Amino acid sequence: MNYCRVVYLFEFILIFSIGNATTEDVLFDQNYGISWGSRLVRVLDQGSGFQSKARYGSGFFQLRMKMPDNDCAGVVVAFYLMSKGRKHDEIDFELLGNLKGRPMLLQTNLFANDTGKREQRIRLWFDPTAAFHSYRILWNRYNIVFYVDDVPIRVFKNKRRLGVLYPARPMRVEASIWNGEKWATDGGRTKTNWSKAPFDAAFQHFAVDGCPLAGTAVERCYASRYWWNAERYWTLSEDDHRKLQLVRDKYLTYDYCTDTKRFRKPAPECPFNQ
Repeated sequence: MNYCRVVYLFEFILIFSIGNATTEDVLFDQNYGISWGSRLVRVLDQGSGFQSKARYGSGFFQLRMKMPDNDCAGVVVAFYLMSKGRKHDEIDFELLGNLKGRPMLLQTNLFANDTGKREQRIRLWFDPTAAFHSYRILWNRYNIVFYVDDVPIRVFKNKRRLGVLYPARPMRVEASIWNGEKWATDGGRTKTNWSKAPFDAAFQHFAVDGCPLAGTAVERCYASRYWWNAERYWTLSEDDHRKLQLVRDKYLTYDYCTDTKRFRKPAPECPFNQ
């Protein structure tokens, strides 16, 4: 079984779709390098790699992704920020594959000081296999905002005064495609159909607008000279609040804050992460 699992992982192919550069484009190899699975990476037009060379202490990070267009139940395509070492921090987008024609879910999660279990899931209102869509993370000392295209789907506020852990370690930008069939689709009941492999995930527009750090002094990344630290980004605008509430009302399928079977009492930030 372990051997088979390794073989399955080797079926995955990462496709990095980078078009002709414009003044707004970022060349892939300017900011990224191959982190693992290099012989399975296929590059279109130009580029390489898949982990940012720099670590960041705050910023606005975005990536356009497209899911495999065959039956991809159990396949997870992820875009995330992650620190290294013990007691890590992490901010996750995870696209959860499904059988062809069935709606796909998008899971977000956070880790701070190695503590996670803050999952939320939404049902996507579009087909993520049909075209590229933007997945964006705004991270400053006041809040973390997850966007799909221009729609905020989740806000996690800094509530350290309530004893809530908040990501504050320097993190690299990463992306990957991997085998999550034990849990990703229908709680693991729908398994991956490996006869459909390889599963191709496409990535493009590797924009990084962040505060790079060589050490661990993240406080310097809270400076007002960085646009994402301006007061207007400490909270959502009224229009973005309406968009967020619409997503929660129509598309939210799971929220750790309301999972009484899993947690005896809600986390201290709940329901303040809305």
